[in-house]
Amino acid sequence: QVQLVESGGGSVQAGGSLRLSCAASGYTYCMGWFRQAPGMERKAVARIYTSLGTTYYADSVKGRFTISRDNAKNTVYLQMNSLKPEDTAMYYCAAATRPWCTWSTSDYPYWGQGTQVTVSS
Repeated sequence: QVQLVESGGGSVQAGGSLRLSCAASGYTYCMGWFRQAPGMERKAVARIYTSLGTTYYADSVKGRFTISRDNAKNTVYLQMNSLKPEDTAMYYCAAATRPWCTWSTSDYPYWGQGTQVTVSS
C-alpha cells in the first residue's frame, strides 16, 4: 500500500502560479496528476516515471505546467504557471508501482485526497 498526501492548492488570479506537492509513503514506478471539475470526468494533467524522470503532459497544460520529483523525499511536484480559469478543478495525485502507466485512471491504484485549485478571472 502506498499513501499519498497532497498539499499546495489554493485560490489565485488568472496568470498566477501555484505549486502542488504529493508525498508518497513508499516506492512508486510512476506518478501522475489528474484534475476533475464539477460534473466532469477526471482527466490526466501530467505524469512522471519516478526513476527515469521522463515526463508527459496533456496538451492543455504543455508549456505552463511542470511535473518534477525529489526521489530522496518520495515527493512529486506540479508547478503551475500562467494559470487560467479553466484550470479550476480538484487536483489529485496518483501513483502506480507496476511498470505500466498511461493516461488512464485505471493504471493508478493509489490516490491522494485531492487539493482544490481555483483560478479567478
